[in-house]
Amino acid sequence: MARQLDEQIAGRFPVGQRLRVLDVGMGQGTQALRLARIGHKVTGVERDSTMISVAREALSAEPEGIRERVRIVQGDGRDTGVHFLPGAFDVVLCHGVLMYVEEPDPLLAGLARVLAPGGLLSLLVRNADALALRPGLSGDWAGTLTAFDTTAYRNRLGLDVRADRLETLSATLGGIGTPLHAWYGVRVFTDTAPDGAEIPDDVERLLACEERAGRTDPYRAVAALLHLCGVRG
Repeated sequence: MARQLDEQIAGRFPVGQRLRVLDVGMGQGTQALRLARIGHKVTGVERDSTMISVAREALSAEPEGIRERVRIVQGDGRDTGVHFLPGAFDVVLCHGVLMYVEEPDPLLAGLARVLAPGGLLSLLVRNADALALRPGLSGDWAGTLTAFDTTAYRNRLGLDVRADRLETLSATLGGIGTPLHAWYGVRVFTDTAPDGAEIPDDVERLLACEERAGRTDPYRAVAALLHLCGVRG
């Protein structure tokens, strides 16, 4: 997904431009730190105090120049209007967040509001059109039949969450003035890998296969996750 994001940034902004990035639901700060190392100024929003502690610890190990480019705000992604002015960011990330939000439209509208004209909105969501694949590949036929007709699922943390459909999100993005510009699949071949699985020796080939499948029909349509990129009009 990082490669996909970099591709979209490179295609939209001049080489070397220092971007203002908002990472909503930054978690442990993986993407925020990666983008700060490149030279961008990143604001991370996270409501979980444990994740914030992990992110701050990781940030403390970075050189001073990188630390100065990262700001961490404890808060809910639905409160961006409280913290930030309209058009304050060139790039807004919201990765792995929508599945925990019962009504995503207000959150998405808030993210679009803080995007500058021409800015990039990057979403990573669970693919509702592929919910039957994981139980089907594991031989859970009852679960497979149920998954065909729902957007609800239980994730690996044991939490009951929700998935999104490409068609629905595309319409939503168009309605908030951030129409869909590009989309990719994520975890086409590796979704059934167990948590904590060792990195294989041929990981570069694995990534090459995932990257190609993630941009190729029909494979990307059945990926576990969808990476949607909208552009603020």
